Amino acid sequence: MLFDLLNRLFFNLSHKKRVFYVNQEVDFEKVIYDLSNEEIICVDTEFEWRSTYFPIISLIQIATKNKIYIIDCLECKNLSGLQSIFTDDKKLIIFHAARSDTTVVSKSLNIQIRNVFDVQIAENILTNDKSKSYQSLVYKYYKVNLAKSETRSNWLIRPLSKSQLEYASEDVKYLIEIFEKQSKMLKKKNIYFDAIKDSRKEAFLGNQDLMTSRLKKLKDPSKTERKIFIWRENISIKKNIPPSHAIKDKRIRFLSELVDQKRDLSGQKKFFNDESIFLDFLDNFKL
Repeated sequence: MLFDLLNRLFFNLSHKKRVFYVNQEVDFEKVIYDLSNEEIICVDTEFEWRSTYFPIISLIQIATKNKIYIIDCLECKNLSGLQSIFTDDKKLIIFHAARSDTTVVSKSLNIQIRNVFDVQIAENILTNDKSKSYQSLVYKYYKVNLAKSETRSNWLIRPLSKSQLEYASEDVKYLIEIFEKQSKMLKKKNIYFDAIKDSRKEAFLGNQDLMTSRLKKLKDPSKTERKIFIWRENISIKKNIPPSHAIKDKRIRFLSELVDQKRDLSGQKKFFNDESIFLDFLDNFKL
């Protein structure tokens, strides 16, 4: 049986659900087989995204009705098996704040998740409260206060602590049960599919490439401002750094005005964090 083979991965936490830490590919393959039979799963991620253009995924937590899998993405190098799980239209995938996690999964694993239900979106439809955190939903429905001690944890360090694993498992522990309570209320009010539709919109936004989603945040950009913004994205992708590490947002409009005015750009090196980035900018925009 699968779970006899996975017993060594099980650690005893304060859960009714069994929790499995999966850090070997042979065990990962067995988990994929088990998940293939599930119609509803819950997903959360832990990642690092402070010094790179793309997020670095550390963990994927997947919960079913009775079990929680914590998949170590740094130890399990081949995660292609998740493609068939996450893109199965017959599976409903539950998130809290789907846009964030679909962004991480699509950018880290090149997998686009579409068939989603977002409990944060559902709660907004039910109560008109857009800001409900996962912790507040757990307290509302279960009167449980979740610890926030690992919110800013370094998820790239190994081995992970028991506290980190506890925190990661808690992030998916209650999602199915919250979904069940919300879906009953939504269906009673005949607005369940409104929640599905809005959840899928969030997933669509998460699945967009980062340049497209960031470009939409520019307010009435000039043609030159848009060009500098796109240049910054491309140089950041090339160097795998956050765009703000190439040049700050607030400097883009100023530089675009200098370019449009045909001003000398050689004195603007102070706005760039790296000389090679500044030289690249000159190559692209110097008259």
